[in-house]
Amino acid sequence: MKKERLFTPSYISILAANFLFFFGFWLLIPVLPFYLKETYDCPTSVIGVILSCYTISCLCVRPFSGFLMDRVSRKPIYITCYVTCVAMFAGYISDVSLAIFILLRALHGVAFGGVTVGGNTLCVDIMPSSRRGEGLGYYGLTNNIAMALGPMTGLMLHGEVSYRFIFAAGMVASIVGLCCAIAVRTRTPESMKTRQENSDTKTSKVSLDRFFLIKGIPVSISLLLLSIPYGATTNFVAMYAREIGIDVATGFFFTMMAAGMGVSRIMAGKKVDHGYITQCIHFGYYPVIVAFVLLGLCRFITAYNTDVGTATFFLVPLMLGVGFGVMFPAMNSLYINLAPNNQRATATSTYLTSWDVGIGIGMTTGGMIAQHFTFYMVYLTGSVLCVVSLVFFVMKVTPHYNRNKLR
Repeated sequence: MKKERLFTPSYISILAANFLFFFGFWLLIPVLPFYLKETYDCPTSVIGVILSCYTISCLCVRPFSGFLMDRVSRKPIYITCYVTCVAMFAGYISDVSLAIFILLRALHGVAFGGVTVGGNTLCVDIMPSSRRGEGLGYYGLTNNIAMALGPMTGLMLHGEVSYRFIFAAGMVASIVGLCCAIAVRTRTPESMKTRQENSDTKTSKVSLDRFFLIKGIPVSISLLLLSIPYGATTNFVAMYAREIGIDVATGFFFTMMAAGMGVSRIMAGKKVDHGYITQCIHFGYYPVIVAFVLLGLCRFITAYNTDVGTATFFLVPLMLGVGFGVMFPAMNSLYINLAPNNQRATATSTYLTSWDVGIGIGMTTGGMIAQHFTFYMVYLTGSVLCVVSLVFFVMKVTPHYNRNKLR
């Protein structure tokens, strides 16, 4: 049987738009802690709180963006939010006070929430359902490539050029991405057409399941626990490396993570299309747990032998990439399979909201824990949370999914 076409012009355009959007995002992630410390002299514990405002505002808007995109045309909302993200980079370039910077990050988080829900949902809309796992794998791969290039570029530029130049580079990437997003030709799903046709004759009540996928609550708990150490890693790993005396280009950490994700995402996406959803997620936990244990122990390994500590430090992102790369397309498909077609955007927003809650907690508590115990305790604690997440996924989430999946 001939496969349905996946790489249409619109699909390629949304891949490019997603890559450039996340390139601008990842360009800033490892640089902002240094920016806050060097520009505003913020202590580590305060840096975590400031950075988390981005995630908090993002997760606040995501349920509503999912609700809106399930009821009106998705692309205008997606483009509006994309334009707002571009505008926020212009704000960073200006000389702003710390209070204004926090406000800009919060507004950026609101727009980021709309872009990520809209892009993911539009991607699902324009791809053939028979290749959804594979398509989501490639879509996520663009994020991974951005993760490989963005932080590395940001850390290379840090110290060589001004922060204004780094912010301007992120804005240029986002502008080009916006042009690609505008080029995406979308179609209205049948479930949305039916809803729009019946909207004049039926008045539906507003309830919690309009904003949040109720059947996705169990898996959201597992995902939240998993994302806490991930948030602490992406935002503080460069500072951790400096703290333990690893004097190498830490941007390579993100490159290694992206490489692991890139390879595993494609393989996992095809497995997901053959129904191995919970199996992929289960498998992905093991390298992630081991990686966080090793990351926490890097402090002691480096003190004993710097070369071994450095090698271990760069083995960690490869393992994290493989683990998360296997889990991400499977997790995304799991949420979609629990939702009816007319709640596709709601399912996506629930998935991303759960991830953001954990990342926000990881950024906030990670900085606080590091202030008192140094960063190694952050990652050892994260490994324990991942073990708890795995046990909950096996004991509760998998049976729940098998009972409630719709496809």
